[in-house]
Amino acid sequence: MNTSELETLIRNILSEQLAPAKGDASGARSNGIFNSVDEAINAAHQAFLRYQQSPLKTRSAIISAIREELKPHLAALAEESAAETGMGNKEDKFLKNQAALDNTPGIEDLTTTALTGDGGMVLFEYSPFGVIGSVAPSTNPTETIINNSISMLAAGNAVYFSPHPGAKKVSLKLISMLEEIVFRSCGIRNLVVTVAEPTFEATQQMMAHPKIALLAITGGPGIVAMGMKSGKKVIGAGAGNPPCIVDETADIVKAAEDIINGASFDYNLPCIAEKSLIVVESVAERLVQQMQNFGALLLSPADTDKLRAVCLPEGQANKKLVGKSPSAMLEAAGIAVPAKAPRLLIAVVNADDPWVSSEQLMPMLPVVKVKDFDGALALALKVEEGLHHTAIMHSQNVSRLNLAARTLQTSIFVKNGPSYAGIGVGGEGFTTFTIATPTGEGTTSARTFARSRRCVLTNGFSIR
Repeated sequence: MNTSELETLIRNILSEQLAPAKGDASGARSNGIFNSVDEAINAAHQAFLRYQQSPLKTRSAIISAIREELKPHLAALAEESAAETGMGNKEDKFLKNQAALDNTPGIEDLTTTALTGDGGMVLFEYSPFGVIGSVAPSTNPTETIINNSISMLAAGNAVYFSPHPGAKKVSLKLISMLEEIVFRSCGIRNLVVTVAEPTFEATQQMMAHPKIALLAITGGPGIVAMGMKSGKKVIGAGAGNPPCIVDETADIVKAAEDIINGASFDYNLPCIAEKSLIVVESVAERLVQQMQNFGALLLSPADTDKLRAVCLPEGQANKKLVGKSPSAMLEAAGIAVPAKAPRLLIAVVNADDPWVSSEQLMPMLPVVKVKDFDGALALALKVEEGLHHTAIMHSQNVSRLNLAARTLQTSIFVKNGPSYAGIGVGGEGFTTFTIATPTGEGTTSARTFARSRRCVLTNGFSIR
């Protein structure tokens, strides 16, 4: 046994002796699950104080253990998530879980920089906030918890999760699993915690708790706005309504396949997914035909009206149909379902149609024809509504791609690929499911959940 293994063994033995038993006076009912918000956060704060004294190799060991030990459970978590929430599908949720587990950066994201000169040297390093209060949505419950756990623990924090009540069972199961993996890796209990009954009131209590140092909110505008009123620093991931532009120079076959893949993924639940398609009219018919070749169902104007009435009553998304399959949407509208189930529903509509202006989170993509690229960009800017979230464009004209990127100023801009390439799935870059658009951080990673600290040494270590 080498020195490192011996240190780990001793630390684990001591922690087992010091750790409270499950269900004792600490308030814990099981691994990381507490009876009250106060008990959970206080326990996480004590864990953070111990974690803060640990070396970076401890954080690295935790992340490695999470990646290794959680992998066999990803498929079951995806299936349970789809079943409990009634949204999306297990196959795509598995892929999202896998991306979060494998492609979320660890401590390598916390790069140190230095400046030297006649006055000496200064280091800029990332250090933790403390206990982070993380709100997870029902649309992406497990993938958000996996993603944020890795990012926040890598940054040196403890985390209290506020899962969506609609994903309670699978979220609590995952949090308990993560807590046990983390404990076995470092010997510290309660670095990942939550409360046994996640409710709106519990989330309010968490946001107001004095030992919560930072709020990371992945959800709708309402919950982000509530966090902004807490007086704490907030990293808020809000709504998005991503437009997709196709101009006449695009590779139409590839564009059609990419759009279908992106917009149909997990039944259009991801906030980055294509929510409207704006195409130059000279190539619109060919694009629509190619999309049908890749599994889209083109709706007639009459069927479009039927679907709109049931899916977007009064212009707002029907929550009962959010994240449902195309076949389920057709059945709800009284429209015959084809023998071969469609991957995506598409309909040619006007620019002012509610399908275009609403973040519907359903596998229905409205198609709007425009005269030229200038008209497409103007409409995309209007549809995106200054949310600065995501936009997609298919074109071979580099100047137009650059103009669109500068004009839209979104946190994610995908060129000639499916929307999910913007989070490192089928594209370069890391994966994240907390895309902080209202508060401006954009795609989050470990460094987002750390403070930048400045350490100065005067009159030394400058050898130029």
